[in-house]
Amino acid sequence: MNIERLVAMANDISRYFAAEPDPVAGAIGIADHLKRFWEPGMRKQIVAHLATGGEGMEPLAKKGVERLMEIDSKLRA
Repeated sequence: MNIERLVAMANDISRYFAAEPDPVAGAIGIADHLKRFWEPGMRKQIVAHLATGGEGMEPLAKKGVERLMEIDSKLRA
């Protein structure tokens, strides 16, 4: 999928979770959403995009993808 579209989708998700009073809870919500509803290839693309700077991603979206990376690394360990 086009990375610009994935970034837009991640930002949309982050806007929804921005209503969480605790930013950590928002990041966890984003990571959970990505894990449950995005295909593995989409997750891999957004993680790779963040690793190169995450251009266009909102701060909370970045935090959510970082949390997703943590979850994935724990599952592989």
